Amino acid sequence: MNAPSSTVVDAYRRDGFVFPVDVLTEGEARALRADLEDAEARYKDDPATLGLVRGYPDRLLPSFDALTRHPALLAMARALLGPDLLVWSGALFLKEANTPSYVSWHQDLTYWALDNANEVTAWVALSPATVASGCMRFVPGSHTRQIVPHSDTFAADNLLTRGQEIAVDVAESDAVPIELNTGQASFHHGHLFHSSGPNTTDDRRIGAAIRYITPDMKQKTGEKTLVAHVSGEDRYGHFTIAPLLSGRLREAEFDLVRADVALKSRLLYQGAEGKGRKRG
Repeated sequence: MNAPSSTVVDAYRRDGFVFPVDVLTEGEARALRADLEDAEARYKDDPATLGLVRGYPDRLLPSFDALTRHPALLAMARALLGPDLLVWSGALFLKEANTPSYVSWHQDLTYWALDNANEVTAWVALSPATVASGCMRFVPGSHTRQIVPHSDTFAADNLLTRGQEIAVDVAESDAVPIELNTGQASFHHGHLFHSSGPNTTDDRRIGAAIRYITPDMKQKTGEKTLVAHVSGEDRYGHFTIAPLLSGRLREAEFDLVRADVALKSRLLYQGAEGKGRKRG
């Protein structure tokens, strides 16, 4: 896989995002979706386990682990962050057909308790991401603002853990809709202002948000969250490196994920004790 051009990298530095990046064929994306939906059907009567599958598909399904290591994704992530890469999270963002779920204006790194911003999110569309289906919207150049104040709303239809939203005015007219065909990806900086609206179509909107970080990063608390080592070297040991998957939906992997959920819940909800937690 060829490295992205300097023009693409320069656009990312300027705007805080690039899109679209071709990753999967439509057939490959449909196969990945089918694998996910088979797992969802398996645990449809077990909400807690279903939540783990949707939150950690890359740690439970070999097909999604392979996605995080896809040459097209790694080529772009290496161009933006360097050769040494970990995956901090590979969670799914799902909007069911004709539902009010949305994502408020926010910056990803606000509550992750990471000590710097050497992170980029690859958002891979497993179904069409359009304005009608609730695609993401980005504000170009907003990644230069560092972290701005956020407010916790815990709104029922907000897909974010705390319903967090930027507590300063965001000019809606500046927002760029990030429409992606099935199998395409966008990349965005962890400080970029972004949001997405509800899905008004008759199909699910499915996206895998793969958070690439550099191994020199660490949790501010010193705790070692679970990551996957996907490129280069880790000379720091700041995280718990997940072993290669032993199979599909294996109990050993579920045990690792459950432990990480407990740890990350403490990090993600710091300062929200006693408030209206939605999930965790």
